[in-house]
Amino acid sequence: MKDIILTYHGQEYRFPLAAGTGGERAIDISDLRTRTGLITYDVGFQNTASCTSAITHIDGVKGTLRYRGIPVEELVRQSSFTETAYLLIYGRLPGMSERQAFSRDLTEASLVHEEMLRFFDGFPQTAHPMAVLSTMVNALSVYYPQYYTDAFDSDIFDIMAVRLISKIRTIAAYAYRHSVGETFVYPRHDLRYCANLLHMMFHCPVRPYEVDPEIENALNRLLIIHADHEQSCSTSTVRLVGSSRVNLYSSICAGICALWGPLHGEASRYVIDMLESIREGRTSIGWCIEEAKKEDSPYRLFGFGHRIYKTFDPRARMLKAECERLLGRFAVSEPLIDIALELEEAVLEDDFFLERGIYPNVDFYSGILCRIMGIPESMFTVLFAIGRIPGWIAQWKEMHDSVPFRIGRPRQIYVGNRERDYIETSDRG
Repeated sequence: MKDIILTYHGQEYRFPLAAGTGGERAIDISDLRTRTGLITYDVGFQNTASCTSAITHIDGVKGTLRYRGIPVEELVRQSSFTETAYLLIYGRLPGMSERQAFSRDLTEASLVHEEMLRFFDGFPQTAHPMAVLSTMVNALSVYYPQYYTDAFDSDIFDIMAVRLISKIRTIAAYAYRHSVGETFVYPRHDLRYCANLLHMMFHCPVRPYEVDPEIENALNRLLIIHADHEQSCSTSTVRLVGSSRVNLYSSICAGICALWGPLHGEASRYVIDMLESIREGRTSIGWCIEEAKKEDSPYRLFGFGHRIYKTFDPRARMLKAECERLLGRFAVSEPLIDIALELEEAVLEDDFFLERGIYPNVDFYSGILCRIMGIPESMFTVLFAIGRIPGWIAQWKEMHDSVPFRIGRPRQIYVGNRERDYIETSDRG
């Protein structure tokens, strides 16, 4: 493969091309500044690869997503969330004995330290579950400090990974119950991963909650679909924070905070708001589409478009199918689904959006599916965080396994004042 030649001040510099197994090509500029004194400028890192990775591959043109080479559609059909988690973290599907041991470890790690419950008592009831979730995940480094070291240790990592995947659902359920003023429900060792989460969220002695297998399966698929997505904002955050060699718990806490943003995981709630405004007559499908086309309008169609995908997001297809499956199974009414289908059809028939590669993304149907499952809006992004935990852990591990290991330190283009003199003001306060 030929090198890329950069000519600067009459001198030629050769930089090698790096190629990925998925067909990506990149100019390796690792020593650009050392050799030329130049740096690159790339707002939002849209054209910059910060790492090599063997975990997740996206083909934005074809609309495909694979975990460790396996199409996500196959995992949704045949796998479980915990098996997918093992695949992402360790690079292979577990054998029978490994699957049993992993499941047993997750079950045994489901309880949180009893003293952590005092933290929940200190939060106001109005605290958003995502704020509680990130705080409590970071607090794991306080209550389990013996399970991390400055240097990477594979045995200790295995313990931390299991603790995070298991305890995140317990913490999430506790955060929800605290927000609605209900007592905590302990996990049950006889329930599978997703069933246990639903049990801890909704069980009550006066109204016993029986986990419906169809809801459990839908939640399982939702979590698999969200398990990893290459170098997203939150994943890159986990890597950047983790590059300082801070413990895994604190790195994941940072990822949760990043996911909370309306341009990331919280976008599904904005989709619901958009659909509700149409249903209530405050806006219309036509108005939304025309307003989204205006260059000077701040309005945007939430749930449409993606930096990577230039066609239909495969996750949106699966979530849409899951919504329709559940609605058919339970014969219930969800008024927003009809509006969503009509809005999607209108967008896909409009050349303005097709020419720009704007299609439904994962956020468009994820909130609707959560509503059908009975999940309150405040918990939408919390579920997505639970789903993304294995991907974040896998990315953190891969970074620590890489050689050489470097702390993340992006550059900048300084545009502030040049050197200037200090002038004392008359009022020093």
